[in-house]
Amino acid sequence: MQGVKRRTRRWIALAVMAVATMAAGLGILAPSVAYAAEGCKVDYKIASQWNGGFTGDVKITNLGAAVNGWNLVWTFPNGQRVTQAWNANTTNSGDTVTAKNLGYNKDIATNGSVSFGFNGSWSGTNGIPTSFSLNGVVCTGAVGEPSTPPTTTPPPTGGGTAMETVAAMEPGWNLGNSLDAVGADETAWGNPRITQALIQNVAAQGYNSIRIPITWDNHQSKSSPYAVEDAYLDRVQEVVGWALDADLYVLINIHHDSWIWMADMNTNRTVVEARYEAIWTELATRFRDAPPELLFESVNEPQFNNVDDATAYALLDDLNVAFHEIVRGTGGGNATRVLVLPTLHTNADQGRLDALSATIDSLNDPNLAATVHYYGFWPFSVNIAGYTKFNAEVQADIEGYLDRTYNEFVANDIPVIVGEWGLLGFDAHTGTVEQGEKLKFFEYMGYYARQKGMTLQLWDNGQHFDRTAFTWKDPELFTMMKASWTTRSGTASTDQLYTAKTATVADQSVTLNLNGTTFQGLKYGTTNLVQGTDYTISGSTLTIKASRLTTLLGDRNYGVKANLSAVFSQGAPWRISIISYDQPTMSAASGASSTFAIPTQFKGDQLATMEAKYADGTAAGPQNWTSYKEFARAFSPDYTAGTISLPTAFWSEVNDGQKVTLTFHFWSGKTVTYYVTESGGNVTGSLT
Repeated sequence: MQGVKRRTRRWIALAVMAVATMAAGLGILAPSVAYAAEGCKVDYKIASQWNGGFTGDVKITNLGAAVNGWNLVWTFPNGQRVTQAWNANTTNSGDTVTAKNLGYNKDIATNGSVSFGFNGSWSGTNGIPTSFSLNGVVCTGAVGEPSTPPTTTPPPTGGGTAMETVAAMEPGWNLGNSLDAVGADETAWGNPRITQALIQNVAAQGYNSIRIPITWDNHQSKSSPYAVEDAYLDRVQEVVGWALDADLYVLINIHHDSWIWMADMNTNRTVVEARYEAIWTELATRFRDAPPELLFESVNEPQFNNVDDATAYALLDDLNVAFHEIVRGTGGGNATRVLVLPTLHTNADQGRLDALSATIDSLNDPNLAATVHYYGFWPFSVNIAGYTKFNAEVQADIEGYLDRTYNEFVANDIPVIVGEWGLLGFDAHTGTVEQGEKLKFFEYMGYYARQKGMTLQLWDNGQHFDRTAFTWKDPELFTMMKASWTTRSGTASTDQLYTAKTATVADQSVTLNLNGTTFQGLKYGTTNLVQGTDYTISGSTLTIKASRLTTLLGDRNYGVKANLSAVFSQGAPWRISIISYDQPTMSAASGASSTFAIPTQFKGDQLATMEAKYADGTAAGPQNWTSYKEFARAFSPDYTAGTISLPTAFWSEVNDGQKVTLTFHFWSGKTVTYYVTESGGNVTGSLT
C-alpha cells in the first residue's frame, strides 16, 4: 500500500519454524466492505515447545477483498489450551479456540496479512489443528466467487491508515538534545552537529522511525509576524530529508517552547497563539509536499502555568485544534498526513486521556494519533524510597499506564506513539538503576507495549547511542531492547552473585524468570558449561556449583571475576556476574559541603542506596518523606576514585548542626553506618 513502509511490523514479526500451511475460504463481515473472490491462507506454526507448554504463531493472509474485522476458529486435536495471547483476544470452549482481532489489527487488505501469537499448554501430544474457519466459513483451500456482490465503492488508494502508519514506525528513536537544545545552535547542550552518517547509522540499528524534537524560540522573531529564520528551517528540512532518505518515518514537533513561552498562554494568549500558529504555518507550507512518512506532533509535553486542569485542558484543546486547522488547510500531502496530538503533560492520567479523546472526537479525522510519554514508576526510575528492584509494583505501573492508554485510544482505533520512554534517573546518570534491574524494566516495557500495539520511541539525548563512533554505550541494554521488538527474553532474580573473598565457596542459586522461554544452558564465553557438573537446573532455579565458582573466582581479588550467560530458547541471554568482595569500609573526613566526599573502599561491592536519619529517627535531607535518598542526586558513588559524594543538593535540606546517621546499603547485602554533621558550610564525617 502506498505510503506505508514495506517492512514487517516488528510487533508481530516472529522468527519461527513452519509446521502447517492451509488455504481457507474468507467470510465477509459487513456489506459496506467491497467483495472479491474469497480465499485466505493460514500458517499455524509452533515457535518453541517445552515440557507442558509451547508457543504458537498464526498468520492469516487475505487472498480476497479487504476485510474489516475477523475471527479465526480452530479445534485442538489433543486437548491443548491457549493460556496467553498477544495481538488477538482468544477464548477457549473445550478444545475449540476463537481468536478475534484487536482494535488496531482488524483490517486485512487484499494480499495483506495479520499475525498473532499465543502460549499454550499440552500433554502427551501437541498435534497440529487440521481445520480452520475464518469469519464463519470453513477453510476449504479453494478461492471461490464473492458470496455477496459489492455494495459500495472501494476506498481510494493512497497512504496507509493512521494505525498502519504508526505500527510501521515501531521501533523508534529520539534525536534528543540537538535541534531541541536551548542555545545558539544544535550543539548548545553538548551533542555534536547532526550528520547524515548519524541518521544512516540509526537506521542501520533496526529503527523504523526517528523523532526529531525542535525548539524554535531562539530562531523565531519575538514580534509580529513571528517569522522563523529561513536558515533554521533549511537546517530542519535538511535533517528531515536525510531521515526520509534513510527509509525512516519522521516525527517533528514544537518542543521546549512548551515551557519556555507557551506555558504562559493563560496570561499571554494573543502572543502565544500567534507564535504557535506562525510556526505551524511555516512548517506546514515548507513540508506540504513531503511524503506521508513525515508526521507532525503539535507540541511536546504541553503545560500551563498557574491554572487548574480544566483550564489547561481547554488551552491545549485550542492549540491542538488550531494545529489541525492550519496543517489540513495547506492541502497537498497535509490533507491526509498523520497528525499526532499529546495529552496534557503527555502523561496517561485518566483525566488527561479523557480530555484528549474529546478533542480527537471533535475533529472527526481518521488520520490522527495520540501520544504519551513514559519514564517508569517514579521511585524505581530515580532509585528513591528503597525501590532498587524491578518488583511487582514497578511492573504493575507499566501495565496500568499502558492499559489505560490502550483502552482510551487503541481499542477505539486511534493509534498511540509513546514518543519518549526510558528511565527518569538517566537524567542524572545511566547507572542510577542497577544494570540487571534496568534490563528487566526495558525487557518488560518492550514486551507489554507490543501486546498493546503501541509504538515506542526511545529517548536518547546522547547517553545511549554514540553520535560520532556510532556504537552503543551500553551494548547489553541495546541487545535487550532489540530482542523486545519481536519476542520476550528470559531474565533472573539477579545478575550478581557475590562471594566473600576469604569465605568458603558454596553453591549459589538464582531464580530464572522464563517469560515464556525455555532455559537452554549456561555459558562462560564460548564454552558451554556442563549441566550436573557445573550447574543444576530445577524448575526455575539455576544453581551454580561451588566447584565451578571456585575456578571462576580464581585469585579471589576484588571485583567481577567472570561473566556467565544464561541462554534461553529466544531473546537475549542473561548475564550473571561472579564477584569477589569483602565488607566495604569508610574513613573519617571533613571538608566544605560543596565538595564533601566520604573515602570508601568498596572492595568489589556496589552501592544500592543510602538512608539518612536524624538522631530521633526522622528522615534527613531532601525528599524527607523517605529516609532512602535519591541515587545520583543526594549521593553518588565513584568506584574509580573510591568516594561517595554528598552534593550541595543533599546539604541544602539538612538542618545545620544536627548529626545525621547515614546507612549505606550494598548489593551484596552488607551495610555501613556513617555519621555526618554540617555547620556553616563545613562538614565532618566519622564512624562514630
